Amino acid sequence: MSDSNTPVQRPATRAARLSMIEEILLSHIITSQSQLSGILSDEGIDVTQATLSRDLDEINAMKTRLKDGTIAYTVGDAAVHQAAGIGEKAEQQMAKVLGGLVTSVAAARNLIVVHTPSGAAQYVASVIDKQPIDGVLGTIAGDDTVMVICSDDETAEARAQWLLSIASKN
Repeated sequence: MSDSNTPVQRPATRAARLSMIEEILLSHIITSQSQLSGILSDEGIDVTQATLSRDLDEINAMKTRLKDGTIAYTVGDAAVHQAAGIGEKAEQQMAKVLGGLVTSVAAARNLIVVHTPSGAAQYVASVIDKQPIDGVLGTIAGDDTVMVICSDDETAEARAQWLLSIASKN
């Protein structure tokens, strides 16, 4: 799943499986449970059809008709926008949130440090984590600072500029 040289390692837990399913639905057009099961199997996660069905229900995945007419599983608004080819709308939604909350952005090696007003970092981190951003592995948030972990230094620099431009849109 990961584009970096060091693949993401996941524990063999239910939470990790649910996270993997959500990640797959955000990054692929999945039209059937058997297709999803095959991708999970390739990632080393074997799951029964019944368990997969319960997992999809738990993460609120739904079958949605995409712009091209294909019916595929989606999860959350961001997945619907991305799968439908309207990523610009998701970016506009991010701009609405980040525009009022991001006070500074700086890259440092493979990390991005995002400053926010006191108490807003958790929310900003959540907004970033919900988007399938290439090269972004995850975030860590304090009270007024978010650390965005990227796969490499170049990605961090590019994503820092991107986040700054999104936060500056409004």
